[in-house]
Amino acid sequence: MSECPACGARVGADDKSCPSCGVRIEGTTLKFAPVRDGSVVARESIAAPEEGPVLVVRKGPEVGERFYLDADEYSLGRDPGCDIFLNDVTVSRRHALLQLQGGAVSVRDTGSLNGTYVNGVRVDSAPLENGDIVQIGTFQMIFMAGEQK
Repeated sequence: MSECPACGARVGADDKSCPSCGVRIEGTTLKFAPVRDGSVVARESIAAPEEGPVLVVRKGPEVGERFYLDADEYSLGRDPGCDIFLNDVTVSRRHALLQLQGGAVSVRDTGSLNGTYVNGVRVDSAPLENGDIVQIGTFQMIFMAGEQK
């Protein structure tokens, strides 16, 4: 038995994905120690922004960091050239895209190894609503829709 690199759950030698969080185990290229500092920002403690949508990191590296969304598209990933740089080995270089269209925001996975999750469910693409939790690697972020202009 070993441990899931993302959530720490027990994983059997023949498991291809974590039975707890769904992260793909087979074919991983790097082992790492997950961040376990216990830092989590409570959903209730994050005030909604006065203007426009924002992602707020509530768990993982960079707790409390805010990414204000005011363009049509954002790339998210471990590559420093991404619009939203998520510096952790659990994040693919070009992990996901956020798209803003007509006041709506959606997230789309771009073929990442560990997947993109919205409210604990792995998604290829999903619309985001106020209060949704987006997880990319060890980064858990709350989407706040804010006031529409």
